[in-house]
Amino acid sequence: MCRFLVYKGKDEILLSKLILEPQHSILTQSYDSRLRLDTRRPHNGDGFGVGYYTSPALGPDPCIFTSTIPAWNCINLERLASKTTSPLIFAHVRATTEGSLSDSNCHPFSHGSLMWMHNGNVGAWKYVKRRLAASLADQWFLGVQGGTDSEWAFALFLDCMGKAGHDPNSSPGDGGFGHAVLRKAMLQTIKSINAFIADISESKKIDQDLDTRSLLNFAVTDGHSVVCTRYVSSTTDEAASLYFSSGTDWKQEGPKGNYKMERRDKGADIVLVASEPLTFERDNWVTVPTNSTLTIHKQTVMIHPILDEYYNHSPSYTRSSGFAVSKGLVSNAPGTAQTMVPGTSGGNTPAPRSTERTNHPDVVGERLNGV
Repeated sequence: MCRFLVYKGKDEILLSKLILEPQHSILTQSYDSRLRLDTRRPHNGDGFGVGYYTSPALGPDPCIFTSTIPAWNCINLERLASKTTSPLIFAHVRATTEGSLSDSNCHPFSHGSLMWMHNGNVGAWKYVKRRLAASLADQWFLGVQGGTDSEWAFALFLDCMGKAGHDPNSSPGDGGFGHAVLRKAMLQTIKSINAFIADISESKKIDQDLDTRSLLNFAVTDGHSVVCTRYVSSTTDEAASLYFSSGTDWKQEGPKGNYKMERRDKGADIVLVASEPLTFERDNWVTVPTNSTLTIHKQTVMIHPILDEYYNHSPSYTRSSGFAVSKGLVSNAPGTAQTMVPGTSGGNTPAPRSTERTNHPDVVGERLNGV
């Protein structure tokens, strides 16, 4: 399946330093996803997209470039990335699950100042789609241009924002809509998707042999705050992989492509979120816990558990990676246990740091009561 990358920085960065140059850049992941456990579909070659925010003088909307050409074969991506800077960047490479190969199905998607992307799938989608579409206000229903479950999930997110009293069409002001607004709308989006699936009759699930599990790694931003999720609608399965890294400088050291996140102090001038680490520096990356949101607000990273029927409070609880592996959505990053259990390790190498057992200065553990 897909891979995505988020950059949120105090300063602008050249796109090529994220998308093209690192050893395991998202461009490399499009054709050589060696860290992916599923080797049956090793390529993410069904199009790509890059979204980024420009000078406020040009307006709050992001600039988005998408193409159905495989990222590794697009000379225009190299030209764009080598001459473009931004303090907030979304990048995505696609392997199709729902929707045809077209520009309208390439992530990221946008509406006004909001930008969205997804890695995963909505369970039992062919039966959820009509229920989801019928729940939307006309403007969000009519705004869907493609055929992916990801874009329909974005329409649902916009609908949830509107119903909560925050019009996505309005000008959010200098600080955006606010991280709390985005996070609450995200939680309601996940809750609604679960409700649509639960509404499918048990007899239909059995007769059609429906897989109702969803893998919902979402990312949304209003140009100021970023909210990402790592989520699976299961009590026994592992979610698709997601990592973050933060520090004061993202720089190349030694051989070409050997990038490293430096931390000269406790600040987080740079925050990266990625489906797969961009480098092989194990200590640079922290595993986002399963069924959690990751929020970036004013360069502070906050982790919130998603407290619903699929959350488990025990840090030692073991989940199976089989479902995510079958979708090509668990990475085999250096030192990563295939079960991807936060706070544990497997194999012959140590696990990447987990927020349950790190003193990372920019991680804030906080629980949300409801949505």
